[in-house]
Amino acid sequence: MVRARSTERRAEIVRAALEVIAERGYRGASLSAVAERVGLSQQGLLHYFPTKEALLVAVLEERDQWDTGGGTRSDGVWRIELLASLVEYNAMRPGIVQTFSALLGESVTEGHPAREFFTRRYTQVRASMAAILRAEYGERLPGGLTPERAAPLLVAVLDGLQYQWLLDPDSVDMPAAFGDFLALLRPTGPGAPESP
Repeated sequence: MVRARSTERRAEIVRAALEVIAERGYRGASLSAVAERVGLSQQGLLHYFPTKEALLVAVLEERDQWDTGGGTRSDGVWRIELLASLVEYNAMRPGIVQTFSALLGESVTEGHPAREFFTRRYTQVRASMAAILRAEYGERLPGGLTPERAAPLLVAVLDGLQYQWLLDPDSVDMPAAFGDFLALLRPTGPGAPESP
């Protein structure tokens, strides 16, 4: 009973943190603002999440759970079109994308609390992207790369577009640019389907 209440309280705090981030952005998402939203003191919040980074990692884990729900084929592999939808969805939530990007940048330093999360996440994401590419193109993409060789490039495009969009949203149309990238992956030449 106590454990269930603690789990429920942690989930409530994560939801509140998501709201605060969406409203105020990464920098404005203070522990005191989140604590106030859930009716706790900052000290009470620290009982559940000892640092702001720990709370933000929990927010990112929750985001990943939401992002990976639905949109899969019967074998559990995402459809490639879902990636384009996810990019569009991310364009509507800059606070979460900013949190992800800021923590990702900081996590490359030794000993950062989010480093393990991102290392584990990228291993999983590369494997997932390889599965998506294999389901779409088979063992070789039109350019000749295997899905495993192309997966890190796909991840780099997704993350790189997010950084460019955050820095200059008026100049970078993230969903359109990702659509252009997907067009590069389509087969060309005789017998290839025509682009819409």
